[in-house]
Amino acid sequence: MSQMLLSVLAQVDRIAGDGAALGTGIGAAAGEAGGQAAGGFASSLKDAIHAVDGQAQAADARLAEVDSGRSNDLVGAMLASQQADLSFSMLLQVRNKVAGAVDELIKLQL
Repeated sequence: MSQMLLSVLAQVDRIAGDGAALGTGIGAAAGEAGGQAAGGFASSLKDAIHAVDGQAQAADARLAEVDSGRSNDLVGAMLASQQADLSFSMLLQVRNKVAGAVDELIKLQL
């Protein structure tokens, strides 16, 4: 799951970089707004990715404890796993919306 999260982060960075190269999108907003707005957006995305990764690691740890017999909280481990899965799905949807928005900005005619 961590590899998938790193892949998502790389794609978001690539999208932001493409926008800067074309003079549109997130990268252009960083240049026009002095870096505050886009820097805040990028850091928010990175924070969200790290939070989802933390949930996935915690769920994996809980499942490993149940597998090894150190814990008998199977229901809690399964709930943590489902929560991490839902968080990851939501993160992918956000990534898709951001990518779509950047594509729309690139298509705009000035």
